[in-house]
Amino acid sequence: MMKRIFLIAFLVLLFTSAFSFAQTRVVYGKLTAFNKYPLQNVEVIAKKTRSAVQSDSLGRFSIVAREKDVIKIKPKAFKPVNRRINKETDSLQINLIFVDSPANRKLATGYGYIDERDLTFAMSHLEHENNEFCNYTNIFDLIVGRFPGVTVDRTGTGGSVIIRGKNSFYLSSEALYVVDGMITSDIDWIVPCEVKSIDILKDGMAAIYGARGANGVVVIETKRGQ
Repeated sequence: MMKRIFLIAFLVLLFTSAFSFAQTRVVYGKLTAFNKYPLQNVEVIAKKTRSAVQSDSLGRFSIVAREKDVIKIKPKAFKPVNRRINKETDSLQINLIFVDSPANRKLATGYGYIDERDLTFAMSHLEHENNEFCNYTNIFDLIVGRFPGVTVDRTGTGGSVIIRGKNSFYLSSEALYVVDGMITSDIDWIVPCEVKSIDILKDGMAAIYGARGANGVVVIETKRGQ
């Protein structure tokens, strides 16, 4: 009887271990700053597996994570980033946003995240690249990520931004798009990294566009628009 109990307990432990192992996998990634310079010596943590690694001289890392795990990156002098893993995630490309100040410049170079010469050059010539918009894959992810309550109806590679909720089946709920002062029929072509500013207008603020702004307005200013 005692042997049977030990055998059952052993099999349960073996099954549980195998199941837990099956749920873990290796996620690869690369960390950059200013969309150009690799960041090294940055600690990357997987919340559920409690794994911790550091990025190498090319900004690359590999870490053991579980499904629906959260990858946490919190280097000094940069804005922290949390990325949730799903079953389709095999790799991550993350551009960290530098918080500029004399103290943070010393921290970033002192911890060996980035070469002092590269940081100085970047802040002098590539400051416009240091924005969080570059962390988004497409313009629709940017809008949803920046404006809670705004949704997107996906259609292939494109989509429709819904600000005020859906109307009846026969009426369009899509917002009006204004890019660099011009009304446009779609925004699929806009690269998030090229966006200078983005605003959502509704109710009274959208009234200047008349009936066309009834569903709300997405106002985007690009760097090219300057």
